[in-house]
Amino acid sequence: MDTSTARTNDASGERADVKVIFGLFLVHFLGDFYMAFVSPLLPVLKEKLSLSLTQIGLVTGATMLMAFIVQPSVGYLADRYRTRIFVLGGPLLTAVFIPLFGWATGFYSLLIYAALGSIGQSMFHPPAAGMVPDYSGRNLGFSMAIFILGGTIAFGVGPVFVSWFVTRVGFEYLPWCGFAGAFLVISLFFMVPPPKGEKLQDLGFIGALKETLGPVWRPLFVIWLIIVTRVFVVQSFFTFFPVLLAKEGYDLIHVGWVISAFVIAGSLSGLITGHLADRIGYKPVFLVGYLSASPFLILMFYLHGPHIFWGAFLAGFFTLSTLPLATAMAQTYVTRGKSLVASLTMGLAYGAGGMLSPLVGHLADQYSIRVVLGVVFWSPLAASVLVYYLPQPADRRV
Repeated sequence: MDTSTARTNDASGERADVKVIFGLFLVHFLGDFYMAFVSPLLPVLKEKLSLSLTQIGLVTGATMLMAFIVQPSVGYLADRYRTRIFVLGGPLLTAVFIPLFGWATGFYSLLIYAALGSIGQSMFHPPAAGMVPDYSGRNLGFSMAIFILGGTIAFGVGPVFVSWFVTRVGFEYLPWCGFAGAFLVISLFFMVPPPKGEKLQDLGFIGALKETLGPVWRPLFVIWLIIVTRVFVVQSFFTFFPVLLAKEGYDLIHVGWVISAFVIAGSLSGLITGHLADRIGYKPVFLVGYLSASPFLILMFYLHGPHIFWGAFLAGFFTLSTLPLATAMAQTYVTRGKSLVASLTMGLAYGAGGMLSPLVGHLADQYSIRVVLGVVFWSPLAASVLVYYLPQPADRRV
C-alpha cells in the first residue's frame, strides 16, 4: 500500500499543472503587453516631446534601473511569504502607468510614468518565474518556455496593437487601454494560487543569499554575465532601431511590425530550445543561440524594404532563443530560493544590461545610430566564449 502510494505521488510529480502554468503565462503576457508599448512609441514621443536620443536612452534606462532595484528584493520577499500581491499587483501597476504616456507633458512626467510602470513589471517576474519549477514536473525547460512565451507574445502583439491604436484612435486616448488589464487581473485571481514559499522566513536578505547562492555562485555569475550581454543587445534594438527606422522613412505601423517579427520569432525559438534543453542539455543549445545571433542581427541591419521583416524574424529567432533557458538553468543549480534566483537572472541582469541604454544613446548622438548598433550587434558572438565555462546542471529527471 505504501509502495503504491509512493509511486502515485512520484507520477503526479512528473506532470505539469497545466492550469497554473497557463495562469502564469497570462500573468507574464499581461505585464509585458503594456510594457511592449514603450519601444514603438519612442519615435512619437521623441517628436511630440522634442526628446534627444540621450533622453530616450534615459527613459528606457530608467525602466531597467527599476528592474535592477526592485526584483532582487521582491524575489527575496516572495520566497519568504505566500502572497499574490507581487504576482498580480505588478501587472496592474504596469497596465495603469504605461498607457499614461498618452498624457505625458514633458520628459520628466514621461520618466515618472515609465519608472512606475517598470516597477509593476519588475514586481511580478521573480515570484511568477519562481513558481514555474513547483508546477512543471519533469519538464522545467519547456514549462519555463511556456511562461516566457507569455512575455514574448506580448512583446510581439503589443507593438502592433499600440501602433494601430495611436494611428487610428489617437495618442491622447491611450490611457483608456488600461481598463482591459485591470479586468484580466481580477480574472487571474481565480487561476493563480499563492506561491508555495521557500521557508526562508528565519533568514535575512544576506542570509538568504548565502543559503541559496553560496555553493553555486560561480556558475550563476557566468549565467548573469551572459544574460547581461543579451539584454544589452536586445534593449539596444528595442530602443534605437525603431528610431532609426522612423528616421529612414518607415511609418509607425511598419516599425511595429518589425518589432513584432523579431519577438514572435523569439517566442517560437524559445519553445524549441526549451524542449531541446530538457532532452539534450542546456549548454549546446546556449552555444548555438549565441554563435548564431550576431550574424543574423547584422544581416537584418543591412536589409531594406519588405526584406527587413524576414531579417528581423531571423535575428529574433536566434537572439531570443535562449531567453527561457537562462532562468531555468539557474534554478536547476539551487534547491531553495527559486524566486530569488529568478530575480537575479531576470531582474538584476536585465537592469544591468538595460542601464547601458543611456550610454548607447549618447554615443548615437555623437556618431549616429547605425554606427553604434553596428558595433553592439557583435556582442553575442563575443559572449559565446562564456558559455564554455557553464557547468551542465543536474538532470531533474533523476
